[in-house]
Parts: sequence; structure tokens; C-alpha cells
Amino acid sequence: MRTLTLRSRLLRGLTAFTAVATLAAGLAACGGESDAATTSDSAASGTVTVGALSNGAARQTDLKVPEVKSISAELPKAVAKSGKLVIGVGALPAGFPPLAYVGQDQKTLTGAEPDLGRLVAAVLGLKPEVKNSTWENLFVGIDSGKVDVAFTNVTDTEERKKKYEFASYRQDNLAFEVPKKSTWNFAGDYENLAGRTVSVGAGTNQEKLLLEWKAKLAKEGKKLTVKYFQDNNSVYLALSSGKIDAYFGPNPGISYHITQTAKTPNPTRNAGKFSGAGATLQGLIAATAKKDSGLAKPVADAINHLIKNGQYAKWLAAWNLSNEAVSTSQVNPPGLPLDNS
Repeated sequence: MRTLTLRSRLLRGLTAFTAVATLAAGLAACGGESDAATTSDSAASGTVTVGALSNGAARQTDLKVPEVKSISAELPKAVAKSGKLVIGVGALPAGFPPLAYVGQDQKTLTGAEPDLGRLVAAVLGLKPEVKNSTWENLFVGIDSGKVDVAFTNVTDTEERKKKYEFASYRQDNLAFEVPKKSTWNFAGDYENLAGRTVSVGAGTNQEKLLLEWKAKLAKEGKKLTVKYFQDNNSVYLALSSGKIDAYFGPNPGISYHITQTAKTPNPTRNAGKFSGAGATLQGLIAATAKKDSGLAKPVADAINHLIKNGQYAKWLAAWNLSNEAVSTSQVNPPGLPLDNS
């Protein structure tokens, strides 16, 4: 789920990922959290720059986004009074381009997710303050009130609704990445995983899906081996060396990595997609706030304002993610079912 490139466009493949992992590990050394540097955007200026410092992953675009008073009036009093929106991103230790990663200046957190958080903050008339952490510490931050809302590829699930409230903003699709020379395909059928060794990120929605498939196969007397690694550098080393057959992760990150490996000695390909909410429901990625915080509604209204006025489409296009667009942001839409079916 997490890859990151810090060097020039000429540095591709595993060399770049190694450099990134080293830098990100340094950022994570103190408690797994950092106050990520942000761009010079401000709510007062009415301009948000998306795709900045992307190292070629995006087309930098300046978007005019003035405050919408009717929407900012919906904010909880404490957030409005603070004058800032604390945006949580779980991109440590190694990031996951094109969604969230340290930019080419080696300090600024860039990516589609923090960019959308900054756009929403502008609509709400708030100064964006981005906090980068590990995936696990991201939720600790929300629970403790240190983070107002997370923009970090969080899947809307019924289980998570017990503690959090959501405002959807992207389709959630997962994918299997395999070496290009591999003839294996997922084809939407978990039975095709029998006898395979697959890597997945711990604590993620895709892990939940994969472990359920593993349990189903076990009942049939078939084996699926699941392996875990600390970062994507390790995942891709395992994939290129044949220690794993496939990596199961978010489709955006896999699509990005496939383009980065295309001209390397170890090219990869997409072996099949799957909805993050299971076979019967299109999964959704959503801004995530503490349950009953009162933030989901104004955030959803801000996103819908961006959709209506075209900034949302320009944001997606800048990051080459237009195929994951939603027509509207919903508050607490149906999510991954509790039975994970």
C-alpha cells in the first residue's frame, strides 16, 4: 500500500523505493508521527496548488477555492474557533504515491489525499494543518482529538462506523500486482488464490478481505499463504525475487507502481481488481472523523461544492485518478458489511 519516490524521474524501480524508505524511516523515528510541511496555500488566498512537488506523478495545477460561508457555518464551534483544519494522513513510514508521499523537496507531504484535504479546508475557510503518521497512529490521533479529519485512503466500513463518521470522495478499488511475466490472474474469483503466496498491509481493509478468502479456502482444504512486510520496498523485493506471487493493495498505488516499473528489469502488471467493499457493493474512500464530531456533514458539503464547481474533477485529473470519481459525496454511505461478504 505504501510506495514513495524522492529522486528525479530518471530514478525508477527499487532504487527509488529504497531511498524513500530511508528518508521516511527518519521521519518516523520519533513516535511514528510528524508535522508534515505543507505548501504555501492558505484559506485567505483562495488558491490551492495541487500536484506540487510530485516528482512527475501529477500535473501541478492552481485552483481558485474561496471560502463558502454557508458551508463553513456548519462547522463545529471548536473547529471554527481554532481557525484550522487538522488533516491526518497515515503515510509513514514510506508513503503511497500517488495518494500521499514526501515530495521532491524531501520535506513536503504531497499527493492526492493531502491535496483534497487542503481543498476542503479552503472551502471551509480554515488553514490546513497536515499531520503525517503511521496508519495505526492515524486512528489514535482521531480518537484523541489531535486530528480533525483523515484523508488517507480510508475505506468506509460498517465496522468503522462504530467509532467514526464518513464523507465519501473516491471509489475504493483494490488490485493484485504481479510480475509482468506471471500468467496468474485473479479474475474476481477467490478460488484462484489457492496455492498462492500474497502480501498485504496489516490492519488494512484488503487484509480483512484476504484473510476471509484464506479461511474459505482452508475449509475447502486449500492453502493461501499471507505474508507481511514493513514497507513497499520490501514487498517489491519479495515480488521480484519470487518470494511472493502477488501483492494485494489499493488500486491507485499499484497503478502508479506499474508505470514506474515499466522500463525496469522487473516490470509488473495488474492481475485483477476488486471492490474494497466486497463483491456486492462498490467500495468508497471517505474522509474520516470521530463519530458525532459534527464534521462529516460540512466536509461532504465542501466536497460536493468542489464537485459542482469543477475543482474536484481538476484535482482528480491532476493526479491521473479521474476513473475513480464519485458523482456526489455522501455522509456515512453503505460501507463494507460487517460479515465482509
